[in-house]
Amino acid sequence: MNALLQPPPWRRAMALHDLDAVLAIEVRAYGWPWSRGNFIDTLAAGHVAEVLEDREAGVIGYFVAMTGVGELHLLNVTVAPEWQGQGHGSALLEAAVAHGLERGLAELWLEVRESNHHARALYARRGFAEVGLRRGYYPAAGRREDAVVMRLALTEGGPHALV
Repeated sequence: MNALLQPPPWRRAMALHDLDAVLAIEVRAYGWPWSRGNFIDTLAAGHVAEVLEDREAGVIGYFVAMTGVGELHLLNVTVAPEWQGQGHGSALLEAAVAHGLERGLAELWLEVRESNHHARALYARRGFAEVGLRRGYYPAAGRREDAVVMRLALTEGGPHALV
């Protein structure tokens, strides 16, 4: 039997022409998605933004991160629901870590919904520590939801589990 191997998805810089595909994923993945304006603003600000693209399906995931003084802040990392559970979230996370390391940054920070146990477990497996809580950070049905603040050291042995 001769099976054809499909090339794995590849990453590239996010561009304005990707926003329709990115927004289609965003609205399927979240109850309170980012707007087109949020993505346009991040691209205009020069934040690190990449898409993960499959040859057949097109854009299947993305991340956006903002550099600060000595740190990188992961603002959004999303994989299309039908592509989740295949390691693509880990690949995007590793790409964000690589960007931080390339820039000589010391830490990677993120916020995650307190109720998002799957993402919190992924981050913990990758070496992130839960270091704080932002009360009422995220919109939620009829209320606000707390965000768990997580941190990964990018220096001396910090991201050993990632790259």
